[in-house]
Amino acid sequence: MREPAGASRPSRASPRRAASLRAIGRALAPWLALVVFLAVPPFVWPQSWLLAYLAQSATMIVFALSYNLLLGETGLLSFGHAAYAGLGALVAAQVFNRIGVPLMLLPLLGGIGGALCGVPFGFIATRRAGTAFAMITLGLGELVVAAAWALPDWFGGVAGVAIDRTRAPLVGNWSFGPAREAYALIALWCLLASMAMFALSRTPFMRLANAVRDNPARAAAIGCYPRRIRYGVVVLSAFFAGIAGTLGLINLELVSTESIGMMRSGAVLIATVIGGTAAFFGPVAGALVMTFFSVVVASVTRAWLFYLGLFFIVVVVVSPDGLAGFAGRHTARVATHGWRRCRAAYLWATAAALLWTATVVLAVQWAYAAQFGTNDGAAFNLAGVPWSSAASPLWLGVALFVLGASGALATHCAVRAQARLAGRARASQSTGDAR
Repeated sequence: MREPAGASRPSRASPRRAASLRAIGRALAPWLALVVFLAVPPFVWPQSWLLAYLAQSATMIVFALSYNLLLGETGLLSFGHAAYAGLGALVAAQVFNRIGVPLMLLPLLGGIGGALCGVPFGFIATRRAGTAFAMITLGLGELVVAAAWALPDWFGGVAGVAIDRTRAPLVGNWSFGPAREAYALIALWCLLASMAMFALSRTPFMRLANAVRDNPARAAAIGCYPRRIRYGVVVLSAFFAGIAGTLGLINLELVSTESIGMMRSGAVLIATVIGGTAAFFGPVAGALVMTFFSVVVASVTRAWLFYLGLFFIVVVVVSPDGLAGFAGRHTARVATHGWRRCRAAYLWATAAALLWTATVVLAVQWAYAAQFGTNDGAAFNLAGVPWSSAASPLWLGVALFVLGASGALATHCAVRAQARLAGRARASQSTGDAR
């Protein structure tokens, strides 16, 4: 029978349209989360410490994404990436103090300064690849640090080079003197630089960089010059690193020799590896974690470097592809098996992680309190009960034993739940193959 003329047929394009909408939603979700993280907290909690924390987070986000252009996209491990950020910020500070430029254009000027420094440094470093490249960047970074102490008139010596944000020309009613106005500028440049690097990562040039990373011999066989590609990526990465350094300059109104040292280069390396180099937003997550440890945890305990190192080891051992890879795998697992089947495994794993964290924190803080004393910021509280170096070792031992035993039990239950989930996955897969 023929269908009536007015009858509507189910559209075959509707499932495709729904799938495309879901894909667009998944692609826009990280950007929306980043915008919410940068824009919403200042309106909800307008405290100065929160603005300072968000400004440092935005600076580290741009810095980590610029570093990932080297490590993730091109496979270049650098130990001197902070030199580009520090030198770019230094160029911006000197030009701002001597000539005077609008503060809104200062990050662009710092990026140009970082790129100009990347031209000679990249020409030297990219003559080799792999471990040799890493060692060359380490040497170049130490040379920059030595030059900073040898040329105090340019680098500012111990005091560094300071700027005054209020000396910049007014933009409407904005003088950028208040912390909120300065943070708004930093957040805006963070989003602009992130979008620019995202667009850059989708270009054919970066696809050639990926080919050079994966197999430089085959890339050369198709007519590509691996050294030229590496050189171009180094200059581009230095440009965005200069922007990141200038954002820190706007926040602190100071650029010092510490911003070009080995500690800064190591921090951006740790942040990038923690977040994951395979996904674009992996370094963003790593930057947020790094800022959390260096600002929030450091304000509570002097053992924050120990906790950061321990967290870094756990991430590398458990998930070598970083937090982004870990989240991607488990999101796919929940989508495949459903939350009800995965619930027991994740709840037990969360309980085990919390119990082991409490055990480690209790042991480390007690050791720091015994070594440095409670007057040096090593005292701490556990469940509202103050603990210090004078606390009874017996009660501390009992607490550690109870927490450790509970963590071991939760770990055992999590392993069993994980094994049951894996068994169900294998059984469903074999049933599907039989069909």
